[in-house]
Amino acid sequence: MGDQLKLNETDAAFASLEYPVTPAAVAAEYDDVTLLLADGERNLGALVARSDVDRFESPEDLTTELHNQLPREAVGEPFQSEGEG
Repeated sequence: MGDQLKLNETDAAFASLEYPVTPAAVAAEYDDVTLLLADGERNLGALVARSDVDRFESPEDLTTELHNQLPREAVGEPFQSEGEG
């Protein structure tokens, strides 16, 4: 796993995990990964660790919870693409 991920790359990364999985296990897996966002950077493991769910049943569950942990500004302006740059 690289040290940095764009937000639009998390789906592929999360698909490689074995489900169900706990937030603690995900946080440990990504504790050294920087998530690159529209408004800066965040530690991916720390974001997932803030979750109050018991476990994630699928990559989609994990992605949804990650998005719930992000401030609105982190994903850019509404209706704008993050881009592939």
